[in-house]
Amino acid sequence: MSKVWFLTGTSKGFGRIWAEAALERGDRVAATARDITTLDGLVDRYGDLVLPIALDVTDKAAVDAAVAQAHAHFGRLDVVVNNAGYGLFGMIEEISEEQARAQLETNVFGALWVTQAALPFLREQRSGHILQVSSIGGVNAFPTLGLYHASKWALEGFSQSLAQEVAPFGVHVTLIEPTGFSTDWRGASAVRAEPLEAYDVVRDQAAAGFARRNPTPGDPEATAQAVLAVVDAEDPPLRLFLGDGPFEMIKGEYAKRLAEWEAWNDVAVAAHGEKAAAP
Repeated sequence: MSKVWFLTGTSKGFGRIWAEAALERGDRVAATARDITTLDGLVDRYGDLVLPIALDVTDKAAVDAAVAQAHAHFGRLDVVVNNAGYGLFGMIEEISEEQARAQLETNVFGALWVTQAALPFLREQRSGHILQVSSIGGVNAFPTLGLYHASKWALEGFSQSLAQEVAPFGVHVTLIEPTGFSTDWRGASAVRAEPLEAYDVVRDQAAAGFARRNPTPGDPEATAQAVLAVVDAEDPPLRLFLGDGPFEMIKGEYAKRLAEWEAWNDVAVAAHGEKAAAP
């Protein structure tokens, strides 16, 4: 049976690739983008399988209307993909208030508004799958990306809670966590804070670290089959890395965390205070 997708950020990158993969196999897609003209190519190629919708995910009323429009048009929603987002580059001290708020409005609240708008439909039909596009930066953190990490860690947190809340209704949640891919994420789509000279050395070290971790960027086109496999799975994962490298990296990171927690466990336990006597 073909699926109905609601997909944000479909103008380019992962969103465009996944929309095309879904459409190519006969699924139907409500494709959204800030500039609806960027979706003309999809409509020209796939016709009535595509419902193009102009959408800024930071506008909650517009999100509610777009999700309702997609459901009314296709009669159901099966896969909801929160892909709209961007990277904010800058040291914590360098980030302006406007930049910080805008990052969270898109990457966190945009995904939250779409999720909330879709849930009544998914609960009623007692099925569906929400894909939240996170990042390796949703489970680890590096210099120059602090607010981006904050947005993805927030997405990870509310999505893990969400997965437990909606499981009784037959609704699945998966966090997609890509590593470095040759998309526009670090290019024109990114926002960069005004640099402070004091952080030049840290900035250079961070750039060198990124180059070591990502010697060969992944091919975005290769992600399509992985995403289709996830949405077709009877028991999909809560989290899925995309790309080569994140698994080994996160094993090392979690080993360090466990070792540090264990080393300080006596202090942590003492902070509990005296245990109350049983009545």
